[in-house]
Amino acid sequence: MDRRTFLTTSAIGAAALASPLRVAAQPGPDGKTRRILEVARAEIARAGNALWRRDMAAIADFGVHSAIPRFHIANMEAGTVRSLLVAHGSGSDPEHDGWLNDFSNLHDSWATSRGAYVSWEWYEGRFGTSMRLEGLDPTCDQAYPRAIVMHAAAYATPAHVARWGRAGRSNGCFAVGPEELSGALYQLSGGRLLFADRLGIGEDGSDVTMPPQAAIDFAAVVAQRQAEMMQEDAETGIPPLGEELP
Repeated sequence: MDRRTFLTTSAIGAAALASPLRVAAQPGPDGKTRRILEVARAEIARAGNALWRRDMAAIADFGVHSAIPRFHIANMEAGTVRSLLVAHGSGSDPEHDGWLNDFSNLHDSWATSRGAYVSWEWYEGRFGTSMRLEGLDPTCDQAYPRAIVMHAAAYATPAHVARWGRAGRSNGCFAVGPEELSGALYQLSGGRLLFADRLGIGEDGSDVTMPPQAAIDFAAVVAQRQAEMMQEDAETGIPPLGEELP
């Protein structure tokens, strides 16, 4: 390379370095994603040291119909959200119309509980591989003794929704489709946040308006259910709790 060529090349390189870099504009998150990430950040901060990991979080939005993917897995590092179908408790939706009427933390309510949870480990149970949860708020602090977990269910799949127009109902557990469970457990287990509430975040990020829902007297429902269970136990010869078999 001769001196003239070297000087010309150097001048071009210097001009390029002196010019401001032009970076392609990256699209920001849509309104729905932005709102879910905001809720996740706020609830992660509120949970504080109760969480072991803060890279992923789940936001279950029971303010929208069960036919709509409303279990949002938020990647806090990437700023992205993946949404799955999730069932709510039958006690929270006695009409079985796909809308959650209300939450309850009572034993035998078969209802969904609102609030923040921390995920525990996987285990093999009645519904196969499942994930234990611990409730962090007074509104869901009975999650562990109530056996409220995350598990797979065929009634929380697109095929079920396509046939019936709504997801099925659990006994208060966070039930997702079998094809989604392994990925969800991998992303959420081991001390991460799961937050459930009636947020009503629509597909475009706007608020969803729920149709009027009948109030539920959970105390009366539980009392009746427990009486029926005691009657059934008496008829089948099963002794009450604490009474020994002869």
